[in-house]
Amino acid sequence: MKLSLEGHDYRYAVEQIMLALFPEERPDYEFGVDEDPGGLSARSRLAQGGASYVQAITVLRRGDEISRGAARVKRERLTDKPITDRLLQRIIKQSFYRAAVRFLDSPPVWGSLTGIRPAKLAEAELETGASREKTEKTLTREYYVSRERARMCTDAALVSLKVKESLLPGDIALYVGIPFCPTRCAYCSFVSNSIEKSFGLMEPFAQALMREIEMAAESVRRLDLRVIAVYIGGGTPTALPAGDLEKIMLALRTSFDLSFAREYTVEAGRPDTVTQEKLEIMRRLGADRVCVNPQSMSFKVLTAIGRKHTPEDVIKAVRLVRDCGAALNMDVIAGLPEDTPESFFRTLDAVLSLKPENITIHTLSLKKGSRIMQSGVNIPCGSDVSEMLGYASRRLRERGYGPYYLYRQKFISGGFENTGWSLPGFEGIYNICMMEEHNTVLALGGGGVTKLVSAGGRIERIFNAKYPREYIMQTDKPASKFKQIEKFISAEEHHAISI
Repeated sequence: MKLSLEGHDYRYAVEQIMLALFPEERPDYEFGVDEDPGGLSARSRLAQGGASYVQAITVLRRGDEISRGAARVKRERLTDKPITDRLLQRIIKQSFYRAAVRFLDSPPVWGSLTGIRPAKLAEAELETGASREKTEKTLTREYYVSRERARMCTDAALVSLKVKESLLPGDIALYVGIPFCPTRCAYCSFVSNSIEKSFGLMEPFAQALMREIEMAAESVRRLDLRVIAVYIGGGTPTALPAGDLEKIMLALRTSFDLSFAREYTVEAGRPDTVTQEKLEIMRRLGADRVCVNPQSMSFKVLTAIGRKHTPEDVIKAVRLVRDCGAALNMDVIAGLPEDTPESFFRTLDAVLSLKPENITIHTLSLKKGSRIMQSGVNIPCGSDVSEMLGYASRRLRERGYGPYYLYRQKFISGGFENTGWSLPGFEGIYNICMMEEHNTVLALGGGGVTKLVSAGGRIERIFNAKYPREYIMQTDKPASKFKQIEKFISAEEHHAISI
């Protein structure tokens, strides 16, 4: 899309809303917007709206069709730079949305909202004292969010605020990344190595991870931090041999004081990696939540995405989890290759029949690094995905589940979202803290991203090596990482004492 900015340089805001509404388009500033009469072009302008207002105006053109949108903000609200930037970007997006609606087949369910964490907006509204009803009206009237998404967003924000209020200074979450999977799924763009190609790296990876665990625990003790949630993810942690999984979990238990932990989750994502032996190890060493992620209960869909397990394997894995007494999370994905609304409905109903405490409904994200983008397989259209998600929302609410966290991704099919649903009292604390950035998340292992969160909302990220071989070979990086963590947290404590 040809883009022209006048009176501002908020390129990122314009590109965000453009990609949200027209995901096939890419920004082009090289030539004037009038030089491509057959394609879409947009002029975004900030102007004086009289003495009291600043106004954003967007004009979209496609051939002879022209559409204009405008939004404004009171000048008196433009105080410091962060507030000014936020409000001006908001009206720029709103004006773009109002101009774009004419060129869309149907209004997007998230309206003019962009970004990963829509529940943050609802949280901010609720924290000002707004009621649930007022918060939902703000989302629908000011941002054009659909009624159901506004409800979901507010539901998740209310749960998030409850968790936030329960946190104490020094509470952190702990993430451990295991970047191995039995095979690589066709839709996957995460860092994960198939065990067929990297089995020999598992033992040295486990040894390197245990060294990092020991160093991390020393820092946690020095800083007097409390681990309130543990999450072992990946990849597929249960792709590890039982002995390596036991070594890692034993190192976590003996190195960290986990007596404050409210939950301990292990991803056993692939049903074909779940064994009674591994589950007994997990339960004995503290895990009380297990994720079994079928993604689909259709054999045709599972084959299309490169999964080796069957729907029967899912049921068997769930029985093993239930026998060991752990709470159960299950993931499904809307929009997978070869899926249809009808087969997705059957998948969801089959998962509901297994009565998991948590169900996460993902929407397929069309990532460049995945095989799907290169294979030419049949992918459901946006309207089919909408039908899948609508059914999921209705059925989950009927069965007593509520949304407790949600997030969006770039290039997500239909511009929808990923949502975690749970029965009351089984909300995943780690997922909320990670997504809503309530506290620090200390990440260990391959591809782990530590997220340091200050009391004032300042965030720093530290990235671990992505690939197993790279992670194993690193020597000085872990030490420098923990020095950076201790410097950040010590500075926060000094700031709190000064105040």
